[in-house]
Amino acid sequence: MRPWKHIVFGAMLGLVVLVACARQAEVSPTTAPTPIPQAAPVAATTAPPDDRALAAFQKGGCGACHVIPGVPNARGTIGPDLTNVAQVAAQTMQSSTYTGNATTVEAYLREAILEPDVFVAPDCNGSPCQKGVMPPSLGQGLSEEELAAVIAYLQAPPGAAEAVVTEAPTAAPSEAAPTLSEDEFAWAKLVYFERCAGCHGTLRKGATGPALTPDRTIPLGAVGLSTIIYNGTSRGMPDWGKQGFFTKEQIEVLARFLQREPPAPPELPMERMKASWKMYVAPDQRPTAPQTKRNWQNYFVVTLRDAGQVAVIDGDTYEVVSKVDSGYAVHITRMSATGRYAYVIGRDGKLAMIDLWTETPAKVAEVQVCYDARSVEVSKYNGPEGDFTDKLAVVGCYWPPHFVILDGQTLEPIHIVSTRGYTVDTMEYHPEPRVASIVASDFKPEWIINVKEIGQIWLVNYANPQAPQIKMLPAARFLHDGGWDATHRYFLVAANQSNKVAVVDAQEGRMVALVDTPKIPHPGRGTNWVDPEFGPVWSSGHLGDPAIVSIGTDPEGHPDVAWKAVRVTPLPGAGSLFIKTHPNSKWIWVDMTLNSDPVLARTICVIAKENPAEPHTCWEASSYGRAVHFEYNAAGTEVWVSIWGDASKPGETGEIVVYDDATLTEKARIPNLVTPTGKFNVYNTVRDIY
Repeated sequence: MRPWKHIVFGAMLGLVVLVACARQAEVSPTTAPTPIPQAAPVAATTAPPDDRALAAFQKGGCGACHVIPGVPNARGTIGPDLTNVAQVAAQTMQSSTYTGNATTVEAYLREAILEPDVFVAPDCNGSPCQKGVMPPSLGQGLSEEELAAVIAYLQAPPGAAEAVVTEAPTAAPSEAAPTLSEDEFAWAKLVYFERCAGCHGTLRKGATGPALTPDRTIPLGAVGLSTIIYNGTSRGMPDWGKQGFFTKEQIEVLARFLQREPPAPPELPMERMKASWKMYVAPDQRPTAPQTKRNWQNYFVVTLRDAGQVAVIDGDTYEVVSKVDSGYAVHITRMSATGRYAYVIGRDGKLAMIDLWTETPAKVAEVQVCYDARSVEVSKYNGPEGDFTDKLAVVGCYWPPHFVILDGQTLEPIHIVSTRGYTVDTMEYHPEPRVASIVASDFKPEWIINVKEIGQIWLVNYANPQAPQIKMLPAARFLHDGGWDATHRYFLVAANQSNKVAVVDAQEGRMVALVDTPKIPHPGRGTNWVDPEFGPVWSSGHLGDPAIVSIGTDPEGHPDVAWKAVRVTPLPGAGSLFIKTHPNSKWIWVDMTLNSDPVLARTICVIAKENPAEPHTCWEASSYGRAVHFEYNAAGTEVWVSIWGDASKPGETGEIVVYDDATLTEKARIPNLVTPTGKFNVYNTVRDIY
């Protein structure tokens, strides 16, 4: 075991110290939140020692950050696992890396509580521990009796067999949910939907992130929940407080909101969809040829997340050609089969259609087909069964759980298909199976639609959009994002919380394989390249492990390694969101955007295809924010990287860095963009080049 000094608590009795300097988020409660009632003092003089320690752990919300043996609900991943803290303490004090003053285990633990930054653990569940996460003020919040009880408990905790309570106990009847004012409730409901539902589910029953129902959140308490919201986790949850998205008061409101029963979200029938439909320019009024002299096929459509816009940027000149209002927090942009139109889907379920042929790109139609969405695709098939080029579009929704087929030229909604159903493993009914990624097949008039929570991959034949034929393939739960192999015959999609990648043969319409991977694969579209040892592969980064996994994709030329994880390339840290290459490139680019270490979060790495055993080089792309998402220009000679900043901080809102792919040198920066995220080059997106 690697030596470390435990940041013994994630307790946030000192939360004021941690979040007092957090910047005000753009959305605020309309009234000042009421303070969280303080826990009653522990009756240390009458309770048995173990009971005193357990009460102190609960008082401090320590289980929100740590695994603590024998402590109910202590499953935190922000700080180190405390199961063997006494043994590790003894090892650490003998290590040359130890910078504290303790000479006994008892003194070591006391020092860790009262002076946590004297020595900071090098490893917190796969990520570097950070100074300041464990506030020194914790010691001031514990009585001497409580402190002594905690130290004694950690020196002799229960055995491994009873160490961790893996399921959260049901909240005791006496544990009532805290109150919220009407304004606080309305604000928290909106913020949860915009920022949290994507991982935890609209009904708060869990998805990529854990369930946040009252039976789980009340035992954690407002202090424990506030800890997690502020610090994030090593498994990919953003550190909302550290980033300045929320103030101390706002975090407290959210923590209290999460202890209440989830409000029932509304459905969205066809009548209301059509009421939101707007067509600004009819198809017969649009130009029949490009009106711009710019190289529109080298446009980049860039998400400006917190501005509610996309920017259309000229890839030749780096000029912002147009900024177009779109839905909130645009997730992706997909191009029509011809490349003329950009279909932009926001997390609020608003779909915008932008004509790139006009001198200044602008919306020609828009519609809202759900309240929460992540995916959009168009019809691309042109073959014996007909020409469906750009005739239809489809939007996959998180809430309501359905997908909607639309007219591809006007965005008029045509048909709604519910995705509610039964999970592939336990055959248990799920009320919220959300639609994740969607791709269009070249072999048939089909979309491949991934139904996240139930773990089914649907092959949806859209030849008759009013009555689509659906073939349901069982895969693995928590399907998320993915992309084609180099031949565009096989689709590979991450089942992230199942730690698997599912492979579908689009030509034959069947499942090919389920490939085991490191923790929480998150490939984006993934990336295709030729490994010097294993031949053609497709690769993914991971949120939960510092690694890239490469899967063999050549069943004819390399049958022995086809659909197997053939190589794992280590990275400096976990938290990778995107990976990218180009057929003309000798590099693979990867980010670590959601790493808890701010330096790693803005660091990018490149791996040489000829030597993929380890990164060739890594560097910080910026002095602030997070580096995220890569996209090549049409020629495959440049790589564009987003710097995701803070919309409320002038000069650090965000920018795009342009690198020469051959030399890895910086060519240009496109400054003053508001939280730029995904960038979609027209030429590459149409052709699925990644």
